[in-house]
Amino acid sequence: MKILFLPAYFYPEQAASSYLGVNRFEAYQREGFDMVVYAPTPTRGVSETVRQEYSAKKVEQMYGGKMTVHRFGLFKEGKNPIMRAFRYSLQLVKHFNRAVFCSDARSADLVFLSSTPPIQGILGSLVKAFSHKKFIYCLQDIFPDSLAGTGLAKKGGLLWKIGRVIENFTYRNADKIIVISEDFKKNIMAKGVPEEKIVVIYNWVDEEAVVDIPREKNVLFDRYGLDRNKFYITYNGNIGLTQNMDMLMEVAKALEPNEDIQFVLVGNGAYLEQVKQIIKDRHLVNVTLLPFQPYEEISHVFSLGDVSLVISKPGVGANSVPSKTWSIMSASRPVLANFDENELKSIVEDNNCGIFTKAGDKVAFTDAILKLYNNKDLCKEYGRNGRKFIMENLTKSVGTQKYVNVIKSFEK
Repeated sequence: MKILFLPAYFYPEQAASSYLGVNRFEAYQREGFDMVVYAPTPTRGVSETVRQEYSAKKVEQMYGGKMTVHRFGLFKEGKNPIMRAFRYSLQLVKHFNRAVFCSDARSADLVFLSSTPPIQGILGSLVKAFSHKKFIYCLQDIFPDSLAGTGLAKKGGLLWKIGRVIENFTYRNADKIIVISEDFKKNIMAKGVPEEKIVVIYNWVDEEAVVDIPREKNVLFDRYGLDRNKFYITYNGNIGLTQNMDMLMEVAKALEPNEDIQFVLVGNGAYLEQVKQIIKDRHLVNVTLLPFQPYEEISHVFSLGDVSLVISKPGVGANSVPSKTWSIMSASRPVLANFDENELKSIVEDNNCGIFTKAGDKVAFTDAILKLYNNKDLCKEYGRNGRKFIMENLTKSVGTQKYVNVIKSFEK
């Protein structure tokens, strides 16, 4: 079995959930699958030196020779949304050309695409039509629902309607759709997708890579001059438009008189500069911003706080369970959620591994922080329960094997 991948972003580019792709590739390698990747010159989160280095690499071998990576040139990604959309469109054309006409791609049995950017579904559908390959679509985000949640698109508006056309076209042509939650499954079934086409595979965590690091051994405290005696509320991941950073900064300001309570945000994203400006304008002294850390230190990142956040604006997370939840639990830390009521609420509450508050409820969110601050033993109990849930339900081996099984279901 040979799998064709056409990613918008690929190593050495990093994102909060990059490990999921790496874990899948490792599982495919062990299973003996051949893999071929066509990827643009890396742009996101890499230096100009790295871009130049990889622009010279036309073909690479990875994963013990089971994966062949072909690079093609593409201009650097910027922040302008129009130019970014143009870049995605040009990338689609280049991907399609290679998927249909290049010999290495033509020899593949199926094409596997994830839902970032959302026009990837169009790409997969067109590649299937012209090359007659099976098309597996990994749905990590539901578009255009997510745009409506952020306020970037009005439900029923032009952008929404265009998104729905893309969504329906993708679902109709995909042979299998992998979704990351039961709520995702219900969402697309309500849009007419037959149940037999859908496979639910929760995003997992590498339980061996994400473990509890005792505070005295956590390298981040010394690296960034953090006081080990403080009580830390941490947020790890994308600092974007949907994460309700405005509310988080308001809560931080309200809790500023308690000097023991500190907030640490680890990550990057489209809203980072605005957060920096808020910190400056409001003279926040209890908020620290840290950059993304190397994956090798992921345990230190998720062990940094006494409590870790899963947070979003109201209406954004109705169908989502962010994968960072599993990393928080794997590191034996309590989950403090301020999120739309969905599966996340039942997971947190039924397994007694944190506190769930409704998205946008600033009072309940603040009260939860104070409750955890005033009961350190409860924090530890929640953390132990979270780790137990991960070990019983969401290990790397369980999750990756489900992906392997989907691929094997297409074997002749």
